[in-house]
Amino acid sequence: MHDAEEPLDRLALKRRPGSAWAAALVLALSLAVLQASAQVNVVVTTPDLKSITEAVSGGAARVQSLIPPGADPEAFEPRPAHLVALREAGLVVRIGAGYEHWLDRLIQQAAKPHLRPGAEGYLDASAGIALLEHRGRSVTITPGHAHGSANPHYWLDPVNGLAVAQRIAETLARLAPAQRAGIEAAHARFAAELQRRTAEWQKTLEPYKGAPLVTYHNTWPYFARRFRLNIVEVIEQKDGVPPSVARLAGVAKTMREREVRAVLHEPFQPIDASRALGERTGARVVVLAPSVGSLPETSDYLKLFDSNVRQLAKALAPAQ
Repeated sequence: MHDAEEPLDRLALKRRPGSAWAAALVLALSLAVLQASAQVNVVVTTPDLKSITEAVSGGAARVQSLIPPGADPEAFEPRPAHLVALREAGLVVRIGAGYEHWLDRLIQQAAKPHLRPGAEGYLDASAGIALLEHRGRSVTITPGHAHGSANPHYWLDPVNGLAVAQRIAETLARLAPAQRAGIEAAHARFAAELQRRTAEWQKTLEPYKGAPLVTYHNTWPYFARRFRLNIVEVIEQKDGVPPSVARLAGVAKTMREREVRAVLHEPFQPIDASRALGERTGARVVVLAPSVGSLPETSDYLKLFDSNVRQLAKALAPAQ
């Protein structure tokens, strides 16, 4: 017979010891699963950052890009829905280098201390990148254009993409420590594949080392440096302002003198000037994607370079 003064909960455990321990074990496992499956809400500014973040997260992040694929990022203006998304974010990742001048006000309006510069939920992907000031040009940041004193298109060098991927993976692992192993494994796979593809892209463009190019917009200095190409002119004399007739005549003269065979153009830029120069000089106008999703075949960061390298190599190849 049981002691009458023995607590009822102890008596219950003595009667059914297995069921209590089983319930406790199920509860502990459920909490562990919930913790391991919890995703970090990540808001990034561009589709390029979205692609890289998804690739290295190992499923640990839900990622939203403020700028949609195919949009002109330098004409982007945030809407109220973007502020709502930011307020729900555990991490915000930006290109930096003056590219998203509108983001600072958005972060201020969100009033979330963890998203402010220097806080744990803020990542400027340009930190540690060797930024270029193409031809030393300094451009005032104004609405409708997003270049600062340095050229911000550094993601168009895949080696810079490796550095960005590493910083994002490290940040996610810190914010989601229970999923560190998955994040590290996903990052390792992505980095290995990007390095392998970079070697292939360099091999594809190696025959055109030093080839002179003209670009419509000042987007391609990092791409040109990585693949050893030579940008001899940028058609826009002032960023965001269409070239004058005199300007086009001067660029055409340079193109003939330097035997330029390709004009690089972006899908959302006005194409009349590039076409006119192609007709005057015989150069091919090559529409390249400056960002993931700018063209249908550039749905992720690796495909962005697959497409651009293939198109440029085709344009530079000697006529058959």
